Amino acid sequence: MLYQFTQKQLALIAQELKSQALWADEPPSTQAMADPTPFACESMPFEHWLQFIFILKMSVLVAQRAPLPTNIALAPMAEYVWQHRIELKMLINLINQLDEFLSEPR
Repeated sequence: MLYQFTQKQLALIAQELKSQALWADEPPSTQAMADPTPFACESMPFEHWLQFIFILKMSVLVAQRAPLPTNIALAPMAEYVWQHRIELKMLINLINQLDEFLSEPR
């Protein structure tokens, strides 16, 4: 259930990024990918961090059945970054659902 839900949610987030034209064809530069700031916020937009760092790393963890993070809070960042973008409410909700699910005690 844990890995199935996470995989499904990652796919839904990716799908919503694509439907909102936030999915990039080209990855960020090597320097941007190495940005140590939270969410790589100084070198790439949040949607690129989701696509090229978060979704990729989480997908690997799911595929390997490795331990997943148990206390995440991506939705507050999404809400902050996209606070004036009503059309991204569904995307924020999907991220929040993943936050809540992974943060539940097991």
